[in-house]
Amino acid sequence: MEWRYLLEKRIKARRQILFSKEDEEILSLMILINEQPRKAVILWALELAEETVKVLEKKYPSEKRSRTALELTRKWASGEVKMLVAKRAILDCHAAAKEIISPADAAKYHAVGQACGTVHANGHAIGYPIYDLTSMIREKGLDNCDEIIHDRIGIYIKKLLYWRDNYMEGSYQWAEFIRNCN
Repeated sequence: MEWRYLLEKRIKARRQILFSKEDEEILSLMILINEQPRKAVILWALELAEETVKVLEKKYPSEKRSRTALELTRKWASGEVKMLVAKRAILDCHAAAKEIISPADAAKYHAVGQACGTVHANGHAIGYPIYDLTSMIREKGLDNCDEIIHDRIGIYIKKLLYWRDNYMEGSYQWAEFIRNCN
């Protein structure tokens, strides 16, 4: 597959991020994300971020920046805090990535930061898969990564379609800047 060649090339070039918005699989996912209601994309991104935060908390129990970013982002989405408060926490989450020795875990922190940024703009949503998939390849290596990538992209799509169909079901409190969006 072409993407496997690209991954090998990016690893050899010592690129930190192994996936790109131009990659066929990522581009297809980005198109699907852009077709969804904003609230659905936000809920999707925050669900994925929650999963990753739990993984990080198990490995780094004293490191709270990913959890803080997620919680303050939820409060921002509900109108409880202003953007600058959440933005600072998101930037702190990205800063944590720079302090982590493990490239896989650093990518996880960036994935959380990108997911949280989705509250600001849907364009950040694709950052979660880009970093999450990078993390998986960093952890598992290129051997057998075909199935890992395929399965994970399938999970992204399944969860996104779930939120597309159910984002109006919950009694979510939305900030004014989100409330009038679909």
